[in-house]
Amino acid sequence: MSSYRGPKPSQPHSRRRALALIGSALLAAPVLSACEPLYGTTRSGVRLKDVMAGLRITEIPGRVGQRVRNELIFSATGGGRPAGALYRLDISVREKVTDTLVTRSGDIESQLYNLDAQFKLIRLADNQTVLKGRSVGRAAFDRFNPIFSNIRARIDAENRAARIVADGIRTRIAAFLSSTA
Repeated sequence: MSSYRGPKPSQPHSRRRALALIGSALLAAPVLSACEPLYGTTRSGVRLKDVMAGLRITEIPGRVGQRVRNELIFSATGGGRPAGALYRLDISVREKVTDTLVTRSGDIESQLYNLDAQFKLIRLADNQTVLKGRSVGRAAFDRFNPIFSNIRARIDAENRAARIVADGIRTRIAAFLSSTA
């Protein structure tokens, strides 16, 4: 019993494929040589984790602001206060809820929670703003008849959006500090 495996690849076709692969690798090499690991060491040789641990994150008003701050503190310092802060991170948040699904009777069945955060990274040595940015998080949630379900769904959406915003801020700061600190 023999099984048919199709026609054998011709020699010129496989040679073309090999040349295309080698050409792609040669074109990609200069671009990829500039890539650096995000959470490795900084240009000065210090571990990025140690530099990130030197962030002092100011208080953000509101429950969601506190959630964003806690996410950032835990990821930067593991939950403690920085011993010798090198940078201060100021964040302001703006919240908005948008109706996304409204029935003919006017009842709202689904909403979208939007969290918009503006941040500034300030070097404490000279009080200079070294990085400004914005991070946005959105999370959808459904509305139900029981009030507790609506409250719980909104809180879950707020927590998801806060996590998204904190991850965005953390990534931007890590990219900045890995190339400058």
